[in-house]
Amino acid sequence: MDFVSDVSELEAAYGTPGEASLVKVADRLTPTYRKWIMASRFCVVTTVGPEGVDGSPRGDDGPVVLELDETTLALPDWRGNNRMDSLRNIVRDPRIALMFMVPGSNNVVRVNGEAKVTFDEGLRGRFSDKGRTPRCVVVIKIIEVYSQCARALMRSELWRGQRADVVLPSVGDMLAELKAGFDGKTYDAEWGARAKDTMW
Repeated sequence: MDFVSDVSELEAAYGTPGEASLVKVADRLTPTYRKWIMASRFCVVTTVGPEGVDGSPRGDDGPVVLELDETTLALPDWRGNNRMDSLRNIVRDPRIALMFMVPGSNNVVRVNGEAKVTFDEGLRGRFSDKGRTPRCVVVIKIIEVYSQCARALMRSELWRGQRADVVLPSVGDMLAELKAGFDGKTYDAEWGARAKDTMW
């Protein structure tokens, strides 16, 4: 099997990008990109570190990020599993990418930038709601923002819902597979109540 080792080989195979794919890139939040991102309650955060890359889902019950200014976003770090993979990476390498999604839309908006982690009480307080405050906030300097091609979501019919012919393994199933004696059934049965009590 031969693998591509030169970018020119890729360029020869794919040709010239279409005008729209080049025009769509902005270096700040434009009115339309702002409106789209503020409608998003979910994004996937990608970071890079010495151990490799990390992709992490982030969600909220309102906009998943806060706009500090037209070139700066703030992402609260709500409760998770305490692995801190993304946060560790950001402290050591500021490169970050966020893919914002809105259920029902086949479009995705991407932000590439540089990030820093802060425990600043004033900024954390801006996310205070119903007695909850994030442990820290990731501040993202936007380098570029653009819409992604919709074909991937269209092909996958992502928002159609789970296929009836597929029975997915649960997280308990996955844990029981990886650790002998792990009680995956109890883990799954208790997860809903545990998540509700520890959501924020």
